[in-house]
Amino acid sequence: MQTTSYVIEQQLQHRSVRKFLETPVPDAQLEAIIGAAQRASTSSSLQVWSVIAVRDADRKQRIADALGGFAYISTAPVFLVWVADFARNAHIIESQGGDPENPRFIENTLIGALDSGIAAEKALLAAESLGLGGVYVGGVRNNPAAISAELGLPKHVFPLVGMSIGTPDPTEGTCLKPRLPLGGVLHHERYDADAWRDAVPQHEVDYREYYEGQGVPDRSWSRTVKGRLGTLKGMHGRHTMRDSLRAQGFDAE
Repeated sequence: MQTTSYVIEQQLQHRSVRKFLETPVPDAQLEAIIGAAQRASTSSSLQVWSVIAVRDADRKQRIADALGGFAYISTAPVFLVWVADFARNAHIIESQGGDPENPRFIENTLIGALDSGIAAEKALLAAESLGLGGVYVGGVRNNPAAISAELGLPKHVFPLVGMSIGTPDPTEGTCLKPRLPLGGVLHHERYDADAWRDAVPQHEVDYREYYEGQGVPDRSWSRTVKGRLGTLKGMHGRHTMRDSLRAQGFDAE
């Protein structure tokens, strides 16, 4: 019984890359990466995502500044912004005499986010298979109004996540960040509400040792969870997401 493959081994070696060489990502590679992403599953074949590739140095810098000054945006050879895109389908509906009212419902907001995420992960896997690396940038949702304005996003298009792509700089020195033991996330037949209890203590050890190896002592995964999900400050401004979605035509009813 086969339990591993080249693809699985590649996925198991994934790490976020935030430091890149200046080597450009040529159009042929970018098109191959996005072409692979297009083969991702899509709900009802609606294909409700698009991606904007940003290479212009000034634009990357403005985006980085709007999100907090992250160098892994401004120095990446290409910065991708994945968007939920119902504008294309809205125009199709209007061309047939219909009224594109459904994008305002939360079900379609979820479809846009799910399809974009599935496609984006396909793209990153494809990029890594070509020797590239990347990092997701959820920070585009910290300031969606600025991103929408910078990229000229019309109604029914919303920025979901960024992705810096390029050739990894070998001096970065990061390694594989630990994940929860499989027993904490894999449930059989029914959800086990106590499965996390055995997994978290081991993960705390692995998490602390990982960050100690990165020169950051006394890190705690539980404290990280509390800081991100237990306080309004941990939302980094995203607590206004409903208003941001509505501004782009996603009323989320």
